[in-house]
This record gives sequence, structure tokens and C-alpha cells, in this order.
Amino acid sequence: MSLTKQDLRAAVAREMPGARADLERLVRIPGIAFDGFDHSQVDRSAEAVADLLRGCGLDTKVVRNGGRPAVIGRRAAPPGAPTVMLYAHHDVQPAGDPTLWTDGSPFEPQERDGRLYGRGTADDKSGIMAHVAALRAFGDDLPVGVVVFVEGEEEYGSQSLRGILRDHLDDLRADVIVIADSTNWDIGVPALTTSLRGEVNCFVEVRTLESAVHSGIYGGPAPDALTVLSRLIATLHDADGSPAVDGLGGYDQTTLDYPEERFRRQAGVLDGVRLIGTGSVAARNWTRPSISVLGLDAPPTDAAPNALVPAAKAKIGIRVAPGDDAGAAWLAVRAHLEKHVPWGARLTVTLELTGEPTALDATGPFYDAARHSLRDAWDGAEPVDMGLGGSIPFIADFRAVLPDAVIMVTGAEDPYSRTHSPDESLDLSEFARICLGEAFLLHHVAGVHR
Repeated sequence: MSLTKQDLRAAVAREMPGARADLERLVRIPGIAFDGFDHSQVDRSAEAVADLLRGCGLDTKVVRNGGRPAVIGRRAAPPGAPTVMLYAHHDVQPAGDPTLWTDGSPFEPQERDGRLYGRGTADDKSGIMAHVAALRAFGDDLPVGVVVFVEGEEEYGSQSLRGILRDHLDDLRADVIVIADSTNWDIGVPALTTSLRGEVNCFVEVRTLESAVHSGIYGGPAPDALTVLSRLIATLHDADGSPAVDGLGGYDQTTLDYPEERFRRQAGVLDGVRLIGTGSVAARNWTRPSISVLGLDAPPTDAAPNALVPAAKAKIGIRVAPGDDAGAAWLAVRAHLEKHVPWGARLTVTLELTGEPTALDATGPFYDAARHSLRDAWDGAEPVDMGLGGSIPFIADFRAVLPDAVIMVTGAEDPYSRTHSPDESLDLSEFARICLGEAFLLHHVAGVHR
């Protein structure tokens, strides 16, 4: 029996209360893959996801390659039908200081004003449950082959992903890959993410003295490391705030207008604080590089003695423009720092990670099917193609092992989800739409012949 779109609407509506309840159960599991956290919770999270996929009738296994566990579920395609991979990740960012959350409980989901709050509600347990809700809506009448791949250390850099792809490539082969880990343009306006910046994180350490010394007796001739580090960091930007590192790429063409007032509101920029850089807001956020100071190791102000600091360290984050190369960007930043370190201070620059940027060709029949599906799920709202300032570096890995697959990036997040921040949340109406949109997508893809 082939389900109609009207049947799917009714089926998804029927499944939404259960999807909401299972989403809340997943949110209560603090599966954090970072060092120093209880990794048994990541194992528990993987098993919970595996149980959900088995309940959808998928042949399911928990796998790993030296890192945290991933989950793979598969159902073979009917004769002549394509296979769709549905990706999400079950690990989450650390919650940080719980007192910064309105309810003080990051892993206890709470609904307020139509939004579900909690770590992982949006990023990316909503993606898992969108896949599950769509599969439940079809039941035994799934018209395509499906692979559900739920990673367990995406937030920690996907360090074992390549090994998992290599070890389980036969299980993961697909014609279309749907990565449900992004955002929509606005509440009520669906989007396909077609470009993402890459990433370079590095540590910059300077040393000027053998040890701390009295700031009065030796201050003046002797440079302290914090001043050196401050001056060095300041060279990374021009006076207008644009990156000042030679060799970083970028371009100005964007598909959407991003009004400054909208950006300021969504980013929470304080009144009177000017935006940095030049060109359109969309270009500065999506298609040009950025450089940020992510952290400092130095004496805290409330415990700092009157002494010159002998060493200081910063973590620097670089977002790499689509079309650029993350490795080349790392070399450019390192060369800049080595050239500009002041007063002969000793400098150590250490790479933490790199991730490649992405630019997707968002054309062809599968993309037509995706747009049709989103339009129907959002009651006629036209989907937009948008960029994203953040990174999904593993897309390059999928391209390497599945070069013929069409990759599309969707998600249930919205500009107010506050992913990676206190009070992360999911708009429940958008969640229902992305579940319906994914069911429609599987319905439409079934009719596409390559």
C-alpha cells in the first residue's frame, strides 16, 4: 500500500506526542563526548537511540572505532527505489554553569511559551526524533531504502567518524544523504543549508619571564606575557574588525539579505556595540572568514598578585570561508602570529583541529523533491537556500567515501534556539513541521529515478 500525502499528514500528527515524549527522554541523558565527562552516559544515549531505531523495524547496531559509540540502522530499499541516509548525532555540548539556565536544570526538559528547553533539544536530538517520527509514520509502507546513522561525538570533532565510515561503508551506502543538524531561516520559513564555513582552532602561548616577578620592582623594562599576548591578538584584525591575516579566502556573494537589525537581535548584540568587518552581514557571517578569541589562560583578576605574568595562553577560533582550504588557513594564521609576536617573546602555536568548509550544489531532482517537501510541510512557505557561519566538517568525509550521493542539510533549529548556549530550546511547531517535511521527502524521493 502506498501512502498518500494526506495519509502522511495524519500519520505524523498521530506520532507527534510519542516523538515529543521520546525526545524528552533523550534530553535527560547527558551524553557528552568531551574529555572529563562520564562517557557511560554517551553509551546509554547510544543504546536509547538503538532501541528507537529497532522499534522502527530497522536492522540496528551500535558501532565505534576507538571513540564514542555511533548507531547504524538500515532497511533495504524496495526494488528500483533509492536509499536515503538520515544523519543526526546523539552527543551534546557541555551544559556549562546550570545557574545560567532559567530553570537551573539543563537536562530536565521544560516547555515554556511553545518552546522545549534543555541541552540537546535542538542540537541535535530533534534531528534524531525527526527521523524516527517520519519512519513511524510510514510503518511497514516505507517506499525507499533507509540508513539512519546517528553519530556519538560530533560535538567533540567527529574524530572516529572516518574509521566508522571505512569500517561500515557497505551498511552506509546511499543515493541521498540528509543531514538533520542545521537551522531554518526563521520560524515559519524553512531552509536548506547550502554552504558552511570550515574551522581551525589553535592555541597561542607566549612566554617572557622565567617566573613571576614583582610588578613594581621589575615593571617597565620587563614585558609581561599578558601584554605581549594582547598585542599579538590585536594584530589579527584590522581597525574595522576584518581579519588581517594574509592568505585567508572569502567572497561576498550570498543568496539572501540578512538585515543588520535581525542579526543584532538574534545574536544578542548590546545596544551601542558596532558590528565588525565590512560588506553585507550575510557575507561576513557565511562566506568570509572570521577570527575569534575563545578563551584565555591567565591569573583571574580576583586572585592576581602584583606580579608580572611570565606566560599566557589563548585559544583562537578561525572560521574558514567556503572554497578555502582549512589546512592552508591554519598555515596562514600560524605564519601571521610568528611574524607579529612583539619584543622577541617566545611563541608556541599549537593546532587543535581543522574542519573543511562546504559548498553544496543544490540542484537536481532530489533537491526539487526536498523543496517540494518543505513547501508542503510549511503550508506553502517557500524554502530558501541559506549559508551558515558554523561548521559541519564531516561533510567532506561523506563526500570522500560516497562521492555520488546527493547531500542536503536540513534541521529543526531556528534563529532563537541558542544552540551551544544556556537555555537551548526547540520551537515545537517547527519540530512538527520538520518531522512532516522529512516524511514528505521520503515520499517524493521514492519517485525520483537517477
